[in-house]
Amino acid sequence: MTQTLLLVVLFVGAIACLPWLVRRVQQRQGRLVSSPATTARVLSAVAVGPHQRVVTVEVGTEGERTTLILGVTQQSISCLHTLHTQAAPPLSEIPFSRAMAQAAAVPPDGLFRSEVPVQKGSERGSE
Repeated sequence: MTQTLLLVVLFVGAIACLPWLVRRVQQRQGRLVSSPATTARVLSAVAVGPHQRVVTVEVGTEGERTTLILGVTQQSISCLHTLHTQAAPPLSEIPFSRAMAQAAAVPPDGLFRSEVPVQKGSERGSE
């Protein structure tokens, strides 16, 4: 009687551990097949209907990433647009302070986007 009970407990324990073991084996095989630098990554997914989505996916190796905009339905997946992203350009030799000064310089037309043109001879804020 105790041997039978022990066998039943071991069998139930083995069945309970089986999903964990299968998941563990799948994770190890997934690491061997693809490296993290070449995996696909879902950037966004927007539902446009009950069973339709527009999904943005990034695929490719680290240096040559490609962004795909996909239309996904129950029956098919279609590529709506492809964007080839390039690696970030190397940092320039200009010091950061000079680059900020150039960015903050007044544009040639003298207008910033949020400003109203100031007439010559009058200063803003003075009365």
